[in-house]
Amino acid sequence: MPDYDVVIIGGGAAGENLAGRTAPGGLSTVIVEAGLVGGECSYWACMPSKALLRPGEVMSAARANPAAAGGITGPVDAGRALRSRNAFANQWNDHHQAKWVESVGAHLVRGRARIVASKRVVVELAEGGTQEIEARKAVVVATGSHTAVPPIDGIEDVEPLKSRDITSLQRVPDSLVIVGAGAVGLEMAQAWRSLGTREVTVVGRETSRIEPFAMRIVREAFEEKGIRMIVGHEVVSVAKAPAGVVVTLDDGRKEDAEHIVLATGRHANTSGLGLESVGLDEGEFIEVDDSLRAKGVAGGWLYAVGDCNGRALFTHQGKYQARQAGDHILGKGTSAWAEGKGAGGVIFTDPQIAMVGLTERTARERGINVRALELGLDVAAKSLRGEGVRGGVKWVVDEDRGVLIGATFVGPEIGELLHSATIAIVGEVPLTTLWHATPSFPTMSELWLRFLEAYGM
Repeated sequence: MPDYDVVIIGGGAAGENLAGRTAPGGLSTVIVEAGLVGGECSYWACMPSKALLRPGEVMSAARANPAAAGGITGPVDAGRALRSRNAFANQWNDHHQAKWVESVGAHLVRGRARIVASKRVVVELAEGGTQEIEARKAVVVATGSHTAVPPIDGIEDVEPLKSRDITSLQRVPDSLVIVGAGAVGLEMAQAWRSLGTREVTVVGRETSRIEPFAMRIVREAFEEKGIRMIVGHEVVSVAKAPAGVVVTLDDGRKEDAEHIVLATGRHANTSGLGLESVGLDEGEFIEVDDSLRAKGVAGGWLYAVGDCNGRALFTHQGKYQARQAGDHILGKGTSAWAEGKGAGGVIFTDPQIAMVGLTERTARERGINVRALELGLDVAAKSLRGEGVRGGVKWVVDEDRGVLIGATFVGPEIGELLHSATIAIVGEVPLTTLWHATPSFPTMSELWLRFLEAYGM
């Protein structure tokens, strides 16, 4: 039976990043992967989805500028966009990712892993047979998540498209009903509409994770693009139809489409991992402490990083957790403390929504003495971007401590501003100090100056 210091179950972004800490750090490390090394982000999420979105975003930016708009003489080249997406996904071949694992000194075993005892894993090998592996120091679960299927009558009969399906389609669909108004639903609505889908409808409920003003601005932009948003309603049933599917909402109205797309949240990929052998529930998110060790497992040898622990379902946060867990296994005593205050993300619509920290509603629910300021994009850089530019910013301040605890930006390519807010929030930088950080003119960063002026600095 081979043994390693660290056994990582799952070779997606989180698993790779963890191996990139432990193996160069001197710990023998093996990744067990049943699918493609690189995982969701490389082949079905982050990169391919942005490849689908980018052509439409560029066209929109050019059309907003009167001097450039006349040069736009046709639609997005959908065929070329799909080929570009395929290239970003490396044609769904993980050869380069597998070579990277080797380059950091880690070993790769292809197969399905199952925990059978403390620090012991059995792998059903892809080529057949089984192999038992023992971990001297740690087993790390990094298996990610999958699309949650809501209890919609008839959904199993119509072969709904899930997140992997909608980002990897090889032709532009005629029409879509997308269930869910989160990042996946909004991004895919915009991507396929810009690539030529005739009719796109998004059905979803507003969430406390996104500030209402941000959703309002995106809804207005979507309406101009011909994307319908039905907010505050649910899909109750779906059935096959000659042209695809017919979707029935809770108010009785019916929507026809070629496909129904589920963008309805995520479930942990933890079924079949043998978690019951160590006292945990199969198919559930693995609860962890700030060292990323699984709670309720004696000995502190089991870790969980990325989507499978449910803390923050973003690729960049999974990588962050992997780095912290890897360093903890190396004995550095690190802790993933920043997630409770500064986990952020971008929804790459046009305009983009970039958010970090707490929303006003969440902060008030926690009993924080909050002052919130909602401002427009009142800086010179906005007018330089062209006509009809939509956007705004909401700032959430902890009045008792004089620090920013939440920020939401809406605007074209506004995600590039998010890290400045993340630094301010995670670093708990006092507003009195931020007042001395002068933004360059004319950049969108002047939004920080407008905020501090409005606050009364």
